[in-house]
Amino acid sequence: MNKYKRRLNSNCLPVIAIDGPAGAGKSTVARLVAERLNYIYIDTGALYRALTYKALQKGIDLRDEKALSDLAANTNIRLLAENGAAQRVLCDDEDVTYLIRTPEVSRYVPFVARVPGVRANLVRIQREMSLNGGVVLDGRDIGSYVMPDAEFKFFLTASNRERALRRQKELAAKGFQTDLIELEKEMIERDLLDSQREVGPLVQVPDAVVIDTTTMTIEEVVYKMLEIINGGEK
Repeated sequence: MNKYKRRLNSNCLPVIAIDGPAGAGKSTVARLVAERLNYIYIDTGALYRALTYKALQKGIDLRDEKALSDLAANTNIRLLAENGAAQRVLCDDEDVTYLIRTPEVSRYVPFVARVPGVRANLVRIQREMSLNGGVVLDGRDIGSYVMPDAEFKFFLTASNRERALRRQKELAAKGFQTDLIELEKEMIERDLLDSQREVGPLVQVPDAVVIDTTTMTIEEVVYKMLEIINGGEK
């Protein structure tokens, strides 16, 4: 059972948790919501991607949970955003912002993220960054496990084909050519892995606002979320 509880005080700003499967638009929406509210955006997926990248570089067997847990305990991962610039990801002081977005890292990150020892170390970082609120976090287990007491919880979803199309377009912009059918298959497989992992599985919590983004623009999703956050629709 998750016994984490954030200690609130009068100076604490809200925490906004955005969950959902890959390709639902979480990261883009989270960045924009944080920007509009002047909050800090915490890209939780980047932490797991950075550790996966490091594990692959070191040739660690991704089936070795102890080795991955030890790696997480001895890796310094930081998220930086300076002077309004895009967020950078540093892994042991190496800028891996773009290196962690390759198809190879995407393929293997579920195997690293499901390791309890890995999640324990990286979730601790996420909670420390969220203590005073004023943050927007996106992931798969934010509202259920990382920040269960978040003041606002959202669960974004979209059809499998639409999610695959979005990811294909994103990868193409970075110079990676992918097969749409194969990409859709990989995303469905990742959904299954994420939903079945032992700690912090992908789950839609009862108190989350569900938004199907299949036919919505990014701006429409952001507008709807800000309306709810600012006291509109519940």
